[in-house]
Amino acid sequence: MEQLKAYKFRIYPTEEQEIFFAKSFGCVRKAYNLMLNDRMKAYEEMKKDSSKKISYPTPAKYKKDYPFLREVDSLALANAQLNLDKAYKKFFRDKSVGFPRFKSKKNPVQSYTTNNQNGTVALIDHKFIKVPKLKSLIRIKRHRQPRGVIKSVTISRHSSGKYFISLLCKEEILELPKTNSAIGIDLGITDFAVFSNGQKIDIHRFTSKMEKKLKREQRKLSKRASLAKKKRINLFEAENYQKQKRKVAKLHEKVMNQRTDFLNKLSTEIIKNHDVICIESLNTKGMLRNHKLAKSISDVSWSSFVNKLQYKADWYGREIIKVDQWFPSSQICSGCGHKSGKKSLDIREWTCPVCNVHHDRDINASLNILAEGLRLKSIS
Repeated sequence: MEQLKAYKFRIYPTEEQEIFFAKSFGCVRKAYNLMLNDRMKAYEEMKKDSSKKISYPTPAKYKKDYPFLREVDSLALANAQLNLDKAYKKFFRDKSVGFPRFKSKKNPVQSYTTNNQNGTVALIDHKFIKVPKLKSLIRIKRHRQPRGVIKSVTISRHSSGKYFISLLCKEEILELPKTNSAIGIDLGITDFAVFSNGQKIDIHRFTSKMEKKLKREQRKLSKRASLAKKKRINLFEAENYQKQKRKVAKLHEKVMNQRTDFLNKLSTEIIKNHDVICIESLNTKGMLRNHKLAKSISDVSWSSFVNKLQYKADWYGREIIKVDQWFPSSQICSGCGHKSGKKSLDIREWTCPVCNVHHDRDINASLNILAEGLRLKSIS
């Protein structure tokens, strides 16, 4: 079955290429903000007169007033319009997502996306890549070979100063052989995940491990910002501030890379070994309102883990069954089904008063999640 799969690589642009990318980031951001501003005005006019038809502007409309928009890839501007369309549709479909916001040059990641048309994007000699509007080849560190046809590329610059390219390829992904195995997963803060087979996955507190170093470097950053303001130097022109800012960004990037690597390896192992994965549907946004747990929940990245499980299951022919978040997995005895009521978080073990089976709280919860998931599968 053909699927879209992304490959991300680091690139090493020359000074000339960096200037071109900076122009592209700025023009895409400018076009997006202009279109969003015009849409907001049109929406206000429609509220005053509902019979009035709204015509959404395209990037071509602005090229006369802003001729520098002609210097960059037109497909990058067209993709900015598509991104705005998606943001609008998402907002009107789900108001909790929030209204589209203006893009800022202060965002830690600047990027633009362009399409591959008749070989305008191509990998050359394992060391270089060609992209539209750029005559010279970009040096790339390619650690694996993308398969299939390249559909689009996204070039990004992170606040650490590193550049990356993401290739979206359409390729044939074969389903994994069946294992005839199902597993229940209980996600937690003490242990990252507890499986119904009794296995516990140790939590990797990436942020907390780096916390002391981050605090120290962020204090330096704050002092350099204050010093620049006292001297009335713009922060974008303050060399010491920018140098320290990149140092802090590299630390954050290291934490993010460690977390992503851990989640990718764990999700792949689960998908390889099980046909059916039963997992609790978590309200992460609601949990983050609990200030005592918010930091720990952000650090373990439950949402990212579930998303990785989902798209890998779609690729490889596995099934994810999400059990309702209100299902009382910790209250039910997995042995006899007796519901013993709510338990405070400090209770990690308990004994069923009916069948006298002694339970580890998390393993028992994962067994109940597995049983409920298989029940939902049987009635669907």
